[in-house]
Amino acid sequence: MRLVIVGASSLGMHLTRNQIRQGNEVVLIERDEEVARELAEELDCTVINAEGTRPDILEKAGIGTADAVVACTNHDQDNILIGLIAREARIEKVIIKTDDEKFMQVAKKLGFTYLINPPHISSTIIADALREVDTIQLSNLVRADVRFISFLAGDKHKGRRISELPLPEKTECIGLYRKNDFILASEGPKLEEGDELIIITRSEHINRIYEKLKEM
Repeated sequence: MRLVIVGASSLGMHLTRNQIRQGNEVVLIERDEEVARELAEELDCTVINAEGTRPDILEKAGIGTADAVVACTNHDQDNILIGLIAREARIEKVIIKTDDEKFMQVAKKLGFTYLINPPHISSTIIADALREVDTIQLSNLVRADVRFISFLAGDKHKGRRISELPLPEKTECIGLYRKNDFILASEGPKLEEGDELIIITRSEHINRIYEKLKEM
């Protein structure tokens, strides 16, 4: 696998080291000259000292042949911009880190599927631990190619019921989040703009689901 990782944040550096250990080819882009120089000496990968939001730099990093692009700088706006450039380059897997929940919602509205929000993930794990819920054990229940995904309903989805959604075989929408409430699909809610649908499916169906829901 060939990855382009933008941003030597703590997440970016940990991910880079992890992927190198797994034998994957990694290109790391970092804007800070001193940090980039130190990492180039330490890591067994290509390190480019440049601004990762520039299309020409991403092209230099070989974005066109990358299997995935991970935007994990410390600036949410930059990460979303990098994601848009990567999507324009038809990269199949674009992963975006956001620290601000508002920017995560923006990224969702732009149609990005792979979103990481470290503060939210950490607080959820801690909250679960306080309730004596083993989050790791729960994650082990999702095996093989089964995936949970979410989709943010827009204005054109208003008034529709979950049962009317064009979902493929072996796929179910189990419910939705509306602000702080979770509503089960069995309750038959009508969709409102901003509802976050929670869908369980096979990994092979993910792109098709997003395409169909956006086309509605």
